[in-house]
Amino acid sequence: MDETTAGTPLNDEPALPGFPAAPTAEASASPYRVLARKYRPSTFEDLVGQEAMVRTLSNAFETGRIPQAWMLTGVRGVGKTTTARILARGLNYQKADGSGAPTIHMPELGVHCASIMESRHVDVLEMDAASHTGIDDVRQIIDGIRYSPVSARYKVYIIDEVHMLSEKAFNAFLKTLEEPPPHAKFIFATTEIRKVPVTILSRCQRFDLRRIEADKLVAHLSRICDAEGVQAEAEALAAIARAAEGSARDSLSLLDQAIAHGAGIVKADTVRDMLGLADRTLVIDLFEAVMRGDIPAAFAGLRAQYDAGADPGMILSDLAAFTHTVTRLKLIPEAAKDPALSEAERTRGLEFAAKLSVRVLSRTWQILLKGLPEVQSSNRPVATAEMVLVRLAYAADLPTPDEALRALKDGTPLPSGGTPSPAPTRPSGGGGPIVSGNVALATSQAMPQPRPEPPQGAPVMRLRRFEDVVALMGEKREIVLKAALERDVRLVRFEEGRIEFNLADGASRAIANDLSRALQQWTGQRWVVALSSQDGEATLKEKADAAEKERKDGAASHPLVQAVLAKFPGAQIVNVVERADKAGDEASDDAEIDAAGETDTDELE
Repeated sequence: MDETTAGTPLNDEPALPGFPAAPTAEASASPYRVLARKYRPSTFEDLVGQEAMVRTLSNAFETGRIPQAWMLTGVRGVGKTTTARILARGLNYQKADGSGAPTIHMPELGVHCASIMESRHVDVLEMDAASHTGIDDVRQIIDGIRYSPVSARYKVYIIDEVHMLSEKAFNAFLKTLEEPPPHAKFIFATTEIRKVPVTILSRCQRFDLRRIEADKLVAHLSRICDAEGVQAEAEALAAIARAAEGSARDSLSLLDQAIAHGAGIVKADTVRDMLGLADRTLVIDLFEAVMRGDIPAAFAGLRAQYDAGADPGMILSDLAAFTHTVTRLKLIPEAAKDPALSEAERTRGLEFAAKLSVRVLSRTWQILLKGLPEVQSSNRPVATAEMVLVRLAYAADLPTPDEALRALKDGTPLPSGGTPSPAPTRPSGGGGPIVSGNVALATSQAMPQPRPEPPQGAPVMRLRRFEDVVALMGEKREIVLKAALERDVRLVRFEEGRIEFNLADGASRAIANDLSRALQQWTGQRWVVALSSQDGEATLKEKADAAEKERKDGAASHPLVQAVLAKFPGAQIVNVVERADKAGDEASDDAEIDAAGETDTDELE
């Protein structure tokens, strides 16, 4: 993120620290320079967010461990070429008195600094690989690299968009790149690091330049506006930062356009008009209407934003972005401190996060994600966007697949949201907002859906043992709870209507609440389920394992079984089945013996 802070201007204009001064009469006569060039960094101190790279280069320069090649990669506009020029400047830094050495600390302009940063130094050669892709272009570099630099310390080759070189050109580079002359250094820049052969990457030190975070980009734009004497609203700069997607050059280009569009004043509404964006507050209102199931209000909000110049695809994109914001606020409340969020997004986003469940937000995100390509490719984008909103309103409170299967199995009504009412109504009292039958915002909670109550007049179920409770959970398909009761519960006391137990190590304490709620709903009476500090009985699983071990030990002591085990070395008892003796009522144990081997299994009954 090397363009978040402006560099020292390489001209004679008086300047504040890091910024050029306000234009003078003499400066006004010079050609206008766009902000992306005017505020281009010129020292390593200007680089923000690249601490790892700066630290590596600093240590390398101080210890003399300077490699022969660097590979700079990152998305557009994060400053790969600028970083390459700063690196070339640091390699060739020399003061007017002739002193100096490779360094990252350049408090003042050196002999070669201005010409290097302006890309006109004879020993710092820049080549655009997008227009010089062939082996002949690389051959010129190889032929010229043998000669020492004219005036600088190193001859530096900066090759931009290096991934555009042909396969033969890359192969021609290998030997020279691995063993270049001591006076030659290579700096490569690319946006497509995966297209660069691994044989090239293995000969370079690689640095990944990261995207610029939105809050740092907003602060950078604000400082530039102050230096330029431009009035800018914080919301307008935030919109520009979001549109730039982490690119400093894109943000400065958009700021240049916004200054011209607003005649020197950057306002949020002018930026929205320029970018075709929707008002963030109106997007939040649209989100609320959709979550309420208020389709008329949703249609009216979409149409109002469209009439104001917002693109339907951008409206849905902003709606998806706000859905993501609400989800983050629900899962990570600390995200509300993000300075990139507006006050409306922060306050109302927290309100929605408290009311909406993750399943509703996740479904909303999926519908918007699938609806965006439909709107972008449709010849009637507004109508398509309205149909996406209808899909959202009708689906926002539909049951999840597991809830629907459970409701169908038990014969109970589906949760609300399956069919919106034909006309919107107001809640009792007349003062609330208009809502339709799908009230996801009012009814969706993070808690699971309640289990259905038993039918009126149904006989009360009697449970006399803890094993009966576990069996009931199995009958009602509460598989997770049944497994937890068998594995983690150590029974202390059981009587009808009350259960006390201790938990095994690592067990969830929510078992008590889940069991109490399930028993009350399945039996029709209130059960008290309490955790006890007393040592309880062994768990049902431990009892079953002990009984199984006892049966196997008993079978292993039988003479016939011992004879079989001796006959088949490696065989083992896999199961013991008790059955009534054919000649009487006494039970006999049958031992199933699994003989060791790859394919053969012997059983004794």
